[in-house]
Amino acid sequence: MYDPTKPEAPPPLSPFVRWLVAMRKRGYLGLMGLAALVLLLIGLYWYTTSRAPSSGQGSSPTPRPSATVQASSPSTTPAAYAMSAGPAPSVGLKVPAGYAVHVFASGAGTARDLQFSPGGTLLVSNPATGNVTALPDANRDGVADSAKTVLHDSAPNVHGLAFYGGKLFVAEESRVVRYNWSEATLTATQDKVLFSLPTPNADHNKRTIVFDTAGHMFVSVGSTCNVCIESDPRSATIIESDADGANPHVFATGLRNAPFMAINPSSNELWSTEMGRDYLGDSTPPDEINIIRAGQNYGWPICYGAKIHDTNFDHKTYIADPCAATIPPIFGVPAHNAPLGLAFIKSAQFPLPSQGDLIVAYHGSWNRSVPDGYKLVHLTVRGNTIAASEDFMTGFINGSTVAARPVDVTFDTYGNLFVSDDKSGSIYIVQKQL
Repeated sequence: MYDPTKPEAPPPLSPFVRWLVAMRKRGYLGLMGLAALVLLLIGLYWYTTSRAPSSGQGSSPTPRPSATVQASSPSTTPAAYAMSAGPAPSVGLKVPAGYAVHVFASGAGTARDLQFSPGGTLLVSNPATGNVTALPDANRDGVADSAKTVLHDSAPNVHGLAFYGGKLFVAEESRVVRYNWSEATLTATQDKVLFSLPTPNADHNKRTIVFDTAGHMFVSVGSTCNVCIESDPRSATIIESDADGANPHVFATGLRNAPFMAINPSSNELWSTEMGRDYLGDSTPPDEINIIRAGQNYGWPICYGAKIHDTNFDHKTYIADPCAATIPPIFGVPAHNAPLGLAFIKSAQFPLPSQGDLIVAYHGSWNRSVPDGYKLVHLTVRGNTIAASEDFMTGFINGSTVAARPVDVTFDTYGNLFVSDDKSGSIYIVQKQL
């Protein structure tokens, strides 16, 4: 019987340990050999116990994590999405096999910039009315539950939207304004006017905003003309500031109209679309995709495309090439296709090789003899280059009849792709079919 007052006897030696001791006493096993055998035994014991199931409740091994991925981040746990219950578009839009397109919202007027709030509510700007509208989808059925006006007739050409630090930033034609945002009530109250923008501008007056991961704010400011020497050095540029609007300054120049921008998540660099000048024919100059870097000149109005001197506008004679120091585009878009919104693919609804590629909206030409554009394209991104281009969503135009014009593109956290259309006033949702 066990007596707790008496010390326990040491456990008996195992036969193997008794054999080791005996071999040691007879001189058959040196000290170093004994140490090596002991270490070998310890290693064998650790290996076998570490591979055994846990001795806790339900001693089954820990299950392997799911191989599925989250729509917004192809390396994390998934968030389920449901196919949209919205109607098919009245326009005959076409997407690749395995995908479907539905109407998420209609009646949005000149629907332009799309932006999701921190709580996942889609906002859209309407420059024609000066409104910003929230389109909540609380039951996640892929259809907006309602349309709530967040800002009403706030200013001419309200366009660019961005969220940073829980606040809503809005780019109007003449200024950038920061608002306090309430997700609970879907309301915005003015916090601060950050800085002014050059006006008047009757040509390219729809500004956009984007933040990089370090909190630098970039605002695109289009030119006041087709081709000219600007009187205000802030026109035809991208301006940089911070979230408080401190020290707004010109970040890059020579950008006739960089209507939309996006941050490349792989490099944190600023990418933008760019519209070339008009009235040089159907095929000249190209529109552009650019990587925007500090202090660089992207050519306009003296140069276009791959450092080509615009002698139609600039009649000066130069000793040195006036375009030598300008930055050419990384990708030339067919002339007058009017590339607008762009978004880097980060969606489990798209194949793994497509992650990090671009979806770009081509708004479509207005002055070509044969209309062109009017589609979404998938651009294959390889580092800082575009390796290929293929159509992703078509049907906005039928022959020469324009039924719809895509503007902006964005992904939600479920990997659904949203597209604004400023001709029909619709917001479309594109999904991989379940």
